[in-house]
Amino acid sequence: MNDRAALDLLLTHGPLSRPLIGRLTGLSKPTASQLLARLEAAGLVEATGVSEGRPGPNAQLYAVNPRAAYAAGLDVTADRIHAAVADVTGEIVGEFRLPATAPGPGGVVGRVAGALLGASEEAGLALGAVHRLVIGTPGAFDPATGRLRYAAHLPGWHSPTLLGELADALPMPVAYENDVNLVALAEQRIGAARGHEDFVLLWNETGLGAALVLGGRLHRGVTGGAGEVGLLPVPGTPLVRRVAQAGAGGFQELAGVRPFLRLADACGIEPGGPPYVPAAARLLAEAAGRHGEDERYARLLDAYAERLAVGIASLVAVLDPGLVVLSGAAISPGGEPLLARVRAHLAELSDAQPRLVLGTVERRPVLRGALQSALAATRDEVFDTSRRPRPPH
Repeated sequence: MNDRAALDLLLTHGPLSRPLIGRLTGLSKPTASQLLARLEAAGLVEATGVSEGRPGPNAQLYAVNPRAAYAAGLDVTADRIHAAVADVTGEIVGEFRLPATAPGPGGVVGRVAGALLGASEEAGLALGAVHRLVIGTPGAFDPATGRLRYAAHLPGWHSPTLLGELADALPMPVAYENDVNLVALAEQRIGAARGHEDFVLLWNETGLGAALVLGGRLHRGVTGGAGEVGLLPVPGTPLVRRVAQAGAGGFQELAGVRPFLRLADACGIEPGGPPYVPAAARLLAEAAGRHGEDERYARLLDAYAERLAVGIASLVAVLDPGLVVLSGAAISPGGEPLLARVRAHLAELSDAQPRLVLGTVERRPVLRGALQSALAATRDEVFDTSRRPRPPH
């Protein structure tokens, strides 16, 4: 326990001296010295220099050895596979992008292995040096059948044998997670939801989705479909039956990217697109900057905020979270002007009033969430010094 506490402190605060580690952990100087010697012998920490600028002799500084372990994440979309490898401190040391339909042997398995190999080679590592991989995809793999659900637009990923084939082809343990869940994990670890045990993340890009974090843990549901709020029936849209065949309906038809662009057109603004997500992001950024001088953009923001608030009100009524994080390229560019309007509409639609904030993990949030997930499991394994043989006395 002391070993892990010291390693977590070093990850959080960076290089620390032996006396400071002792004070922060409550250990005596001799015990702290023994702890550091043990961790250094295990290759988990290393001396990095000396403290300067303080009275008295300079103290030796210690940091987590970044080469102690590596983890990887993949962000899979219909267009590409983006792979990254991070060292145990969380520093990304290699990245690689591969078109999702890149030709080559092995189909999906070959492309996943190729993307991961490309990121590993950029990091100067053999593939076997990666301890764990987390793959983020739209939808979710049903734990009972192994099939990917809610992601018909992801070609090649729906075979019931795919997970077994990937496990056989890759030399490290592999886990799978919904892409929006990974964004929530990134916000919880390094973003706007730090310190929150209960929150909802609403994501709007290619599709509308939510992540539900309850008691500090993701709630996935029986089939992994918890948070597929694009199918949520809401006022303002026709009731869609047989949604599995329709693939859309409800909240998606009210506040998704294409409805937002149609709303812009109704406000007298040229919507642009396709591609639709960049067009929506551009329009939101323009609206955030020009809503005070152009009534059309003010109307667009207000109407869109009301639509978002309708769906959020349904989530809040069931979950009563303390925090709602709004994220994605079809929300974030709207900034505070959009957020303020969502707050105002939600105040009228819901008795519960959670804190609404914008996500702060803006660059590669799915990939960063995958890396955070892979790193958490890797650290639990590598930092468990009870499994390591003790050095001889």
